[in-house]
Amino acid sequence: MTAVTDQDHTEHADHAGDTVTDKDQHDNGRHGEGASEEGRADKRTDAKGGTRARVESDDAPGRTDSTEAADSWDDGLIARRVAEGEAAEQAAALETRSHSAQPATPLAYDGVLRSRLEALRELIGLSRTRLDSRTLAEAGRVLDEASTRRRLSGQHTVVAIAGATGSGKSQLFNALAGVPISESGVRRPTTAAPIACSWSDGAATLIERLGIPPRLRRRPLQNGDADTELRGLVLVDLPDHDSAAVQHREHVDRILALVDAVIWVVDPEKYADAVLHERYLRPMAGHAEVMFVVLNQTDRLPGEATEQVLDDLRRLLDEDGIALGEYGEPGATVLSLSALTGDGVPELRELLGQFVTERGAPARRISADVDAAAVGLRPVYATRRRTGLSEEARDEFAARLADAVGARAAGEAAERAWARNANRACGTPWLRLWRWYQDRTEPATGRLPLRAQADEEATARQRVEQAVRTLADRASAGLPAPWAQAVREAAVRGSQGLPEALDELAARAGRPPGRPPRPGWWPAAVLAQAAMTLLQVVGGLWLLGQIIGFMAPNLGVPVLLMVTGIVGGPLIEWSCRMAARGPARRYGTEAERRLREAAAGCGRARVLDPVAAELLRYREVREQYGKVAGVGGTAR
Repeated sequence: MTAVTDQDHTEHADHAGDTVTDKDQHDNGRHGEGASEEGRADKRTDAKGGTRARVESDDAPGRTDSTEAADSWDDGLIARRVAEGEAAEQAAALETRSHSAQPATPLAYDGVLRSRLEALRELIGLSRTRLDSRTLAEAGRVLDEASTRRRLSGQHTVVAIAGATGSGKSQLFNALAGVPISESGVRRPTTAAPIACSWSDGAATLIERLGIPPRLRRRPLQNGDADTELRGLVLVDLPDHDSAAVQHREHVDRILALVDAVIWVVDPEKYADAVLHERYLRPMAGHAEVMFVVLNQTDRLPGEATEQVLDDLRRLLDEDGIALGEYGEPGATVLSLSALTGDGVPELRELLGQFVTERGAPARRISADVDAAAVGLRPVYATRRRTGLSEEARDEFAARLADAVGARAAGEAAERAWARNANRACGTPWLRLWRWYQDRTEPATGRLPLRAQADEEATARQRVEQAVRTLADRASAGLPAPWAQAVREAAVRGSQGLPEALDELAARAGRPPGRPPRPGWWPAAVLAQAAMTLLQVVGGLWLLGQIIGFMAPNLGVPVLLMVTGIVGGPLIEWSCRMAARGPARRYGTEAERRLREAAAGCGRARVLDPVAAELLRYREVREQYGKVAGVGGTAR
């Protein structure tokens, strides 16, 4: 018989059987005092040519001495039973790797699960530079465990038996194995380390993954029909999840994350325990399909009390969000039994047999883990609002940059320059001479324009910063916090040096070098203006010649010439000014358009494109998250 007990009773292990202590778990090669007989194994070659190690005791041939020693040691704290006969000795055989055993067939995932795992891998890869490692830790663990489990046996199903102190899970473990393997008693905690029992060969790597050493691996009693019924089952008895020993709880948490399914054993007194429901059942609600909830110790309940407790247990499980597998629906299996009397154990064994035969538990467990990881990642990927930059937001950003560089003012200045050039070309000589005199006699500007220019530059910089902030706010609206932060950071990085680049563009693209182009009618206007000037000169000289007596008096013709020149010159200038309005406006509009396009191009290259790249990355990860969550690419 093999048993598990605390270290403080290991000194009596040679009288009561093999004992596993907390110390054994840390030192696989050392044994407690009085437990040296546990390491003695008689290697026997089985029919297949392999080896089978069985624990033997020096007093095994004579049970009388052992029984007397146990009676003298019994202090009333632990009730121990010594099984008689060859059946107990066979059940205590340790599982070893058979030399003739064939390699186990690896686990195969279906197409949907493979697609979800691949999407999760892609999701993590796209998010590493945007999310912290703690956010992605659980998803990475699920990927690693899925990859590890896929390489291991697909013919075995690892089921853990978990429960609180005194729930009778070790009794149930022994009842399923058909022989006492895990020690049960009134001393708490009784189970100090997890024990594995495999109903078939080829499960060694699965048990090694759980960190259970070879000395804690068992084989059940060889019982033909039952052995065939549970072929492929690896049953693990866990320490109490509410144990006072922290190390025991760590064992439970670690192994529960690795097994394919779990049997939760509850008793009539503690089935509503808050620790069980809040720490384990509620967080594992998504794993209902690989979960059994067993109400043990029904022999203690009178009459119809069992059904009442079961109904209340189902109510609590429903409040925990655990789907119940009733009426053929997928979910947790809830049943009652008594491991002490055996009532209900055959039904559980039959359900376990069907569960193991289906061989779908590992994939369902991984799928539930992926679901849980998707739920945990939802706040950093999903949003209910439509995200992205609209064309209106892009156009508004370009308009703000154009205003910051003074595109409209530059267009107006270009228009005035074109009109002024037309006036100079088509104006009267006397007006041109007057404007030249004004330009020469105009006083120096002093410092006032310099201060105004500095103020204008500061205002332009503020406008650029405001445009970038507005764009970043609109682009990040509705995004989860990490991606909104990434968008804002991209916008801020792009805005560095943007005002200087816009000033340079304004200097280069605001107005083309050289004089504005002249329309085809300008030479004719210039010639007509010259003719009007010539008429004025000729008329004036004619009148002068008459005044000094050089020419015969005739006032009509010279006066007419002078009036025609004097009136015709301004008239031609006015006509040219009217005719120049359209070309000047088009010239100014073209200059404004060029500057707007240049400003928009600069803003697009420095701000819009980085922001759009972040939004595109978010759309990619959101699509991958939709695949992980099983909703396609529609997750928002």
